[in-house]
Amino acid sequence: MVDRSGAPDESAGERVGSVPRGLVVLLGTASAVVVAAGVRSAAWLIAPTFLALVIVIAVHPVPAWLSRRGCPRWLATLVLVVLLYAVLITFAAVVVVSVARLAAILPEYAQRAEALGVELSRVLATFGIGPDQLRAVASRINYGRLVGFLGTLLSDVASVGTNLVFVLALLLFLGIEASGAGRRLGVVAASHPRMAGALGEFARGTRSYLAVSTVFGLIVAALDTVALIVLGVPLPLLWGLLAFVTNYIPNVGFIVGLLPPVVLALLEGGWRLAVVVAVIYLVLNFVVQSLIQPRFVGHAVGLSVTVTLLSLVFWTWAVGPLGAVLAVPLTLLAKALLVDGDPRAAWADAFLVSDRVSAERARGR
Repeated sequence: MVDRSGAPDESAGERVGSVPRGLVVLLGTASAVVVAAGVRSAAWLIAPTFLALVIVIAVHPVPAWLSRRGCPRWLATLVLVVLLYAVLITFAAVVVVSVARLAAILPEYAQRAEALGVELSRVLATFGIGPDQLRAVASRINYGRLVGFLGTLLSDVASVGTNLVFVLALLLFLGIEASGAGRRLGVVAASHPRMAGALGEFARGTRSYLAVSTVFGLIVAALDTVALIVLGVPLPLLWGLLAFVTNYIPNVGFIVGLLPPVVLALLEGGWRLAVVVAVIYLVLNFVVQSLIQPRFVGHAVGLSVTVTLLSLVFWTWAVGPLGAVLAVPLTLLAKALLVDGDPRAAWADAFLVSDRVSAERARGR
């Protein structure tokens, strides 16, 4: 575009159509804030619904494989639903039984926490910290909260249990509808081929992410459970299950899975047992979950480490504890809808993908 004198119009690049680009950015940011607030207010519905959707996407290849082997579609769908129900009900049963056992021994551990506080006061006194200072600090410590922290954390991790009936119903209907997903995606591809490809890539990326996280989660959970059994820490199965679930939380999940068994080891066997448990968890979980697993996850989903961490913070804020577990699939869906499905937003992909994926794309050009 040129002005009357024939010189290029420098303001043309700062406009989108007839609207200034700055105003477009401002309106887009305001819309994003409104959408984020709406998502947070509807978290009670979005979180379990998306959880059911992710589970169906993850296991959808099973009925497809059965259908290719000549199994009737209705029977393949029935097998899918039964498997999903069995996994969720087993998970809920283990959590409920373990939490009930934990609640039964909490009073005993509350008394031990008081004894540990007295022992800590004696140790600090040997370093010259006066009794008055110790009493002032001890008077501000609520040891009951230390024990109550275990129950609070477990209730957050197992929050899906409160929506179990809703999730099971969604799994039934989504499992039935999944048989026609390919046909519906074909309809979308007829008019919006890029969007259909983006949704297909979202499903493939979600399955890859869940496969990698599940394999590493099983490894970590098995190692942690065996270590806790050998050390004599109570409820090792519960803490192994917690380590498995928190493995789906990117980058920092092992910290969430570390705290409850360390606290319980402290109350059960004192400082030495707690230190041993912490060291074992740090060696096993940190090496596997923070050094090895992110390489496979980044290659599977193509997201950078920074984007993954920011998505964890955002989705946890937006939809609650389940947002931490579903952070990567939710980000993949948002990327598919807003970036991959729109050719005008393709430039944003350069800031979202990992360096390895970016380098592979550059070599492919």
